[in-house]
Amino acid sequence: MLIGVPKEIKNHEYRIGLTPAGVTELVDHGHQVMIEAGGGAAIGFYDEQYRVAGAELVATAEEVFRRAELVVKVKEPQLDECRQLSQGQALFTYLHLAPDPEQARLLVASGATCIAYETVTGPHSSLPLLAPMSEVAGRMAVQAGCHSLEKAQGGNGTLLGGVPGVEPARVLVIGGGVVGTNAARMAMGLGADVTLLDRSVERLKFLDELYGGRLKTVYSTREAVERLAVEADLVIGAVLIPGAAAPKLVSRELVSRMKPGAVLVDVAIDQGGCFETSRPTTHDAPTYVVDDVVHYCVANMPGAVARTATQALTNATLPYVAQLANRGAVDAMLGNEHLRHGLNVHGGMVTHSAVADALGYDYVAAEVALGRTAT
Repeated sequence: MLIGVPKEIKNHEYRIGLTPAGVTELVDHGHQVMIEAGGGAAIGFYDEQYRVAGAELVATAEEVFRRAELVVKVKEPQLDECRQLSQGQALFTYLHLAPDPEQARLLVASGATCIAYETVTGPHSSLPLLAPMSEVAGRMAVQAGCHSLEKAQGGNGTLLGGVPGVEPARVLVIGGGVVGTNAARMAMGLGADVTLLDRSVERLKFLDELYGGRLKTVYSTREAVERLAVEADLVIGAVLIPGAAAPKLVSRELVSRMKPGAVLVDVAIDQGGCFETSRPTTHDAPTYVVDDVVHYCVANMPGAVARTATQALTNATLPYVAQLANRGAVDAMLGNEHLRHGLNVHGGMVTHSAVADALGYDYVAAEVALGRTAT
């Protein structure tokens, strides 16, 4: 199969869909890999490394989209990229369609097969292709929150870990999944007073046993969110409903009652955000202020640590890329239920129920849609 990797064009997005090591693996399996020139240069993956690995270097993204049977990216295709996709072509990347109706409309119109990293499943309802970036984003959320708490950045001037004789910052993490656990771990490591909310008693029990008295665990209710948010210096939103828009757990009215100079970091912003006052920002202008509360809502947080993020992502995605290339996208998904769960759009049909519900499309089960085009 001819696999194409274009350069990412989202604001300050330096990741790339495959490392040179990943290219070597695919070429060894008998596939051709086409890389847009300069695609990984910003993070030290240079054209010559890709050439040595066996890739063909091409000058433009247009050539990648025109020729590739399987396009492998990192971020959701921007609108111009969506328009270059065509029927019979497969796209494998993060999509986050629920809060993005225009992207969904163009992908449906393209007729392409669009597989979302974030909805591919694993054993025990895990999300193996979302997990590595969730780990990165969870850890970065604390890093970003620390910086935003600085007075010069609009924060209230609180040092996360305090110093002897001075209380540390209070950190509230909403959600105990991969993002929340990594955020809590980082905040505790810096000496903060950390409370984590979740609606799974089993998850809270696990985290309590893992971290003991270092982490306060509280069952998530509206009362608990309100009580703890108004006391917090830093609130990290880390909730996820796979494929669906994130629930709004912090209202505009609650934001108005928070401490002046407190910070909200919304890691769920790719799925629409879990704070009512959230709107996507970029690494160029990562924060804004509502009611004296600093909001950090960068939609591609891991792009700031793009070398680490690219390596972690390729480690997770490469086996699935190989499956899609070895068997063809349709046959690979028909034969692998977990990979099939990643299918969001196929042949003009929306094949993920949460996306269909969020955007008002008719839902066609993935196996039904794929069966119509199986060879």
